[in-house]
Amino acid sequence: MKAVVVNHPGDRSVLEVTERPIPQIKEGWSLVKIEAFGINRSEIFTRNGYSSSVSFPRILGIECVGSILETSDEAVLPVGHKVISIMGEMGRDFDGSYAEYVLLPNNQIYPIQTKLSWEDLAAVPETYFTAFGSMKQLRIEKNDTILVRGAASGVGIAFTKLVKATYSQVRIMGSVRHLEKADRLMAFGYDDIILEKDGELKTDLIFDKVLELVGSSVIKNSISHMAMNGIICNTGLLGGQWYLEKFDPTFDLQKNIYLTTFYSGNVSKDTLQALLNYIEKSGIDVRPERIFTLDCISEAHAYLESSKAIGKVVVRNEV
Repeated sequence: MKAVVVNHPGDRSVLEVTERPIPQIKEGWSLVKIEAFGINRSEIFTRNGYSSSVSFPRILGIECVGSILETSDEAVLPVGHKVISIMGEMGRDFDGSYAEYVLLPNNQIYPIQTKLSWEDLAAVPETYFTAFGSMKQLRIEKNDTILVRGAASGVGIAFTKLVKATYSQVRIMGSVRHLEKADRLMAFGYDDIILEKDGELKTDLIFDKVLELVGSSVIKNSISHMAMNGIICNTGLLGGQWYLEKFDPTFDLQKNIYLTTFYSGNVSKDTLQALLNYIEKSGIDVRPERIFTLDCISEAHAYLESSKAIGKVVVRNEV
């Protein structure tokens, strides 16, 4: 099979497209034929060597969509069934989805029903599932004003589409570091775009709810723009800082602000199917922003790392 192997950490030049044997099935694991997969910034972190638990060589990739090719559990995962795999330790403890086939533990393969194309379906798992869970954590109400910190990210755009499908009157603002993206972002459903510069929001606006996708490096600034009894959901790490530093919960949350998160490892067949049902019932356009082939994996990483990046990037295996 064709696979992308990272032999050692580095820039995108370490993404080597090569031939690997198709993995052999074993007890408790099944073989998935990968039709497509999304690219995630966490994979770029791992490629750069920032994930200390990951050893190399490694095939990256924390999500995929495809079908069961060989199974060790015919009753639950019959051959030919359409599936999603997400999270677990794929692409980290064992080889992941940057390939044509992947061997996965049965407990992280989720059979699903959907009419979405492979390309559209590949944009859903990590991105829309994270956005869907974050939306629920924020306890959105019809009169809320919401900030998405990291508006151009795939999760930010997915969140905005999901929220607007149910709460069309809610105002959603998005923050970006480059205002040239503003018109494109407002086409996705944002009501206005706010400039972020040097970790500071260039606005005096106050928000009821905040989806924090930049993360720990700016969260205190986001909180300073929140209303009494607001909710902030810290879901992303786009700022590259893993931990909160010099954070005093009593002082920093003094407006009785609720701080929460959404962990996409809390996944199941039922929660994924509920998301797909919501998307299809609401007619949400989940098309990825860019689609690449496996041979162009380096270009896919380059695009996602660039200032031009917006939305979800997907790799489609050639038919």
